[in-house]
Amino acid sequence: MEQQGLKTVIDHPADLDSIKQQYKISQNVRSCHTTISEEGYVFEGHVPARYIKNFLRNPPADALGLAVPNMPLGSPGMEMGDKFMPYKVLLLKKNGTYSTFIEVNTATQQYE
Repeated sequence: MEQQGLKTVIDHPADLDSIKQQYKISQNVRSCHTTISEEGYVFEGHVPARYIKNFLRNPPADALGLAVPNMPLGSPGMEMGDKFMPYKVLLLKKNGTYSTFIEVNTATQQYE
């Protein structure tokens, strides 16, 4: 994230599940990492910095944040050579629902 221009503070809580519950991240969209922005938005999993920046510039009114469930091969932090598995970045909504924010079909699409 810092390499992509986002300031970070890293914390390793003893109980990450309680953080996910506190921020109302549905079980079916959870992943290995949870980031909370200064504004209180949630970024769950391997969400590319490009889409976090886009989201923060103009967050939808009903938004909780973004999520990339699981750990897609080739997503930021999950690189393995030139292997890549297309995935969706989900828009999490405060009412517990979600929709597709963007479909990432190529590795280069993840970067500005």
